[in-house]
Amino acid sequence: MACYLTTGKHMSIYWSVGTVLLLLAITAPTALLFGFGGAAAARSRIAPLRWVGQAYIAVVRGVPDIAFFLFFVIALDQAFEWVRHQVKCPDWEDPIRQGSDFIVCGIAKLPQGNAPQWVHETYGFFLAVLTFAIVFGAFAANVLFGAMRAVPRAQIETAEAYGMTQRQAFWRILVPQMWVYALPGLSNLWMVLIKATPLLFLLGVEDIVYWARELGGSKTARFTDYPHPDWRMWYFLALLVFYLLFTRVSEIALGRLMKRLTQGQATLGGEAQRKAA
Repeated sequence: MACYLTTGKHMSIYWSVGTVLLLLAITAPTALLFGFGGAAAARSRIAPLRWVGQAYIAVVRGVPDIAFFLFFVIALDQAFEWVRHQVKCPDWEDPIRQGSDFIVCGIAKLPQGNAPQWVHETYGFFLAVLTFAIVFGAFAANVLFGAMRAVPRAQIETAEAYGMTQRQAFWRILVPQMWVYALPGLSNLWMVLIKATPLLFLLGVEDIVYWARELGGSKTARFTDYPHPDWRMWYFLALLVFYLLFTRVSEIALGRLMKRLTQGQATLGGEAQRKAA
């Protein structure tokens, strides 16, 4: 069993755990950045910008995640290739859209056909991260938009009465206080993001779910040295334990962060801390 668990092919499932953790480490702040931009745009006084922010929140939240995941990977890939095509092949005369085919010049392809395997994998991972960030950024935007509206308007007016500009009141009064209202919703969104990582499997990234299916199955070409029966149930049980432990650690960390943010705040959490003291 020790030899089986340390074969070169089996080590891939351990590397895939790192892939999932790396995805979360990059996607979470990127999605939060998308969300903050969408929330700020949705409450803008400039009508076109406000419409863009509200449309971003409404459209992405109103369509099933799986549809957007499959759509954005194709759309982003073609968008990047189209931009490269316009720059590198300005003399191209044939139409890019030929029926259902999308055809660009050879040097505009991403990645190049002769590129190493790690370049192909990195590019696929980049598209997956960007797709996750766009989709979950819309949900984060909705949470942050509600948190911004939860900050008492009187505090903004008081800041402006003391001579602050609207921009200063936004960054010094509104933004620091909104996090205590946004954290419960962002915590739930973080849990959903963790549970959505198996969608990497559908995006062509060899993640932990992919390797659990490949290494656990009996009818697969992955194993020649160590054939075995169908062990997929045990592999997926290990995935279950992994995700349960990961979410439990996340709950503890988020609970401590929430306790720190609510200290001294006029919220239920802050009031509970005041009474306990």
